[in-house]
Amino acid sequence: MNKPITDDYSISLQQIELLAPRISKGIQVVLVISGEITVETNSRYYPLKENDLLVINRNQFFQVKGSEQNSVLMLNISDVYMDKAYSSYRTSLFECYSREIDMGRELMVGKLRKLLVELMLTYYRRDESYQIEIQAFISELLLILIRRFKQKGSLHEKIDTKDERLTQIIAYMEKNYDQLITLEEIAHNFYLSSGYLSRYFKKKIGTGFNRYLMNIRLEHSLKDLLYTSNSISQIAMKNGFPNTKSFATLFKEIYEETPKNYREKHQVERMDSVKHYDLEDASEIINSPSILERLGAILAKSNDTYNNTETKSEELMLDLSHVTTSQIHRPKHNLMIGQLRELLKESVRSQILMVAKDIRLENIGVRNLIKGSTLIPPVETDEIIATTSPYYNADFALNFLKKNNLSLFVRVNYKEISADEESYFTELHKFMSHCINVYGKAYLETWHFMFYESYPTAVSGNNLERVYMKLYQALKVYAPHISVGSYFPFAFKRGKTSAQHEWLITDDVPIDFFGYEANQNEVINFEELGDDRFSLAEGYIKEKTDKLLTYLLHHKKERPLHLISWNTLSGNTRHTNGTFFRGALVLKNAFEVADKIESIGFWINTEQHEKGRKERNIPIEGLELFHYFNGKRPAYFAMQFLERLEGEIVVSGADYIMTKNDRGYQLLLMNSNIINPYYSIEDTFLKKLNKDIHVIITNMEQGEYQIRKHVFDKNNGALYTKWWELNSAYGMDMEVIDYIIQTSRPSLEIFDETITGEWSFYSYLSINAIHFFDIRKALI
Repeated sequence: MNKPITDDYSISLQQIELLAPRISKGIQVVLVISGEITVETNSRYYPLKENDLLVINRNQFFQVKGSEQNSVLMLNISDVYMDKAYSSYRTSLFECYSREIDMGRELMVGKLRKLLVELMLTYYRRDESYQIEIQAFISELLLILIRRFKQKGSLHEKIDTKDERLTQIIAYMEKNYDQLITLEEIAHNFYLSSGYLSRYFKKKIGTGFNRYLMNIRLEHSLKDLLYTSNSISQIAMKNGFPNTKSFATLFKEIYEETPKNYREKHQVERMDSVKHYDLEDASEIINSPSILERLGAILAKSNDTYNNTETKSEELMLDLSHVTTSQIHRPKHNLMIGQLRELLKESVRSQILMVAKDIRLENIGVRNLIKGSTLIPPVETDEIIATTSPYYNADFALNFLKKNNLSLFVRVNYKEISADEESYFTELHKFMSHCINVYGKAYLETWHFMFYESYPTAVSGNNLERVYMKLYQALKVYAPHISVGSYFPFAFKRGKTSAQHEWLITDDVPIDFFGYEANQNEVINFEELGDDRFSLAEGYIKEKTDKLLTYLLHHKKERPLHLISWNTLSGNTRHTNGTFFRGALVLKNAFEVADKIESIGFWINTEQHEKGRKERNIPIEGLELFHYFNGKRPAYFAMQFLERLEGEIVVSGADYIMTKNDRGYQLLLMNSNIINPYYSIEDTFLKKLNKDIHVIITNMEQGEYQIRKHVFDKNNGALYTKWWELNSAYGMDMEVIDYIIQTSRPSLEIFDETITGEWSFYSYLSINAIHFFDIRKALI
């Protein structure tokens, strides 16, 4: 047998035919390398085959029976070590049986297997620093058990009470039953009088304080009596009885015979049939081709994307018995592309069609429609009928839009008109007349024109109003039902518009809609990391929308709202924007305002956005769907998940949405975090914001289900992660770029599940991750 190299733990590779009944002294972790065994505890049987893993808790009865040929790794971590390392050890229970883990725990069990294999290889190969390595493996293994597999309650979970203080008292008794405990001491520690505690304990528990304590001690002593060779007096003292007589008296009262007689009648023969491999034999077995293949498979299956970091643990209870359903609100989507002539590019058209297919798309946003470079300047010719048209480029673009049921959302800047007002309106009339003749009034009346002048302006309100009215009337002549509105500058902190824009609310100006912007970056000072104003970013987009709606209602100017530009918290540079994953923030913000707005806007891609600003290092004022070379940015996938929701919402909260539809259910989980993006370079800090959710759903329709789990996080779908991994000082070619684009997408896992009554699973979400579950009822 391998002797422990320390009192803290022991490691052994065994061939087990029979391991006689015993009490676990410490934590036993069992991994079957080959063959089969059956572990019996005082509550059930556990059949284990190759790669199966089981944790046996302290003070738990167990015995093992095995097939003729097996190889079993046994790791024992002693009570002494656990007491020193983990103060809650005595009242902790770890439930980990690899065949019956809840969905969402697969990566963690894989990590446990890998740690055990690495621990075994290190132990038997015995390199110079093997003891330090073993300590590291054991520490990581214990952290996973404590953070992911610890069960609520104690080992003696008999009490059904909502009294938190009483629960704490009982937990203290169960932890320290082998020590001197008095009613007076407990009462003092919990700020109660001994008389009150005695009466209250009996009222709630049904038995007296001292008797309850003795019952705990008796239960522990019974196991020692049957499964150890300790003397009666040793058992009494070990389990907290004041003397052997008191132990024997209570034992006889309960079991109607003395401890000695009970042991003689019931003690099990303690004969093991186990082959313990010594170092030489174990090394030979480990290095055999068949075992190496099995160990290699365990190491290969382990997914290192799981990080055993300290996380927030939450329990999400969803009861579907009595729900009030609500509709999913779907505002229209506007996609800003810059000038209309950008549609001449095949790459832009392909991106638009991709968005229309995956996310849904109604409007294409453009600027400088009349005074930009889309319309071709007239060319002098002696032809009676010109063979060239100034609208050639525009017609190509508009034909593409009409064919694909897309409309225009045109932004008209005041400066664009005022540069040459007479010329602008002359060209506008010519263009509108051409479009009416070619595309018809019905199509034009699906368009939107938005007059724009920013909040800080030197232009008088009277002049802004005059120019807007001239634009409004010019457009309505050709298409009376075309939508003509204005951008509404609104200061979040002041809760009002500027003096130059008060004409929008005070005068009787005809306005079909208002556009507005909501960028969290405008309320944050990123240079002051400790700035209290940083908390304003949380809920900012929803709050600004609500404030604006209230303001317009107060002035009797309720109009459809178009969120033309918005952003999650990203910082002032592309660097912080790129390193801070934002998927859940995008989705959450879009969902929160969906029922309040007519449309929501996006930029098509980085290149067009920067071209519009005529600079490269720009502040991020809007959400882009694509990066260079058609790579999808986080907003694309986030909105795709929102679009995939079907049916009616049955339950929802700050970070979850569950729907029911004709195919079953859908559940969307988010781990949305508002943090300063300058922290995004601190990877350890970000990992502490990960969240482990235990989801429990009751009263679902019973039956067989196929569950499709999509994960969208920094490691599954974030373009820049692959970009960094494959970066090179010598550049990238199209092969590398195409690979990055093709592989940067959310992951997909499929499970078959029989749901009867309650269904529970775990989801481990990294910062701002999205987990989307498509729970499809199977037709049998």
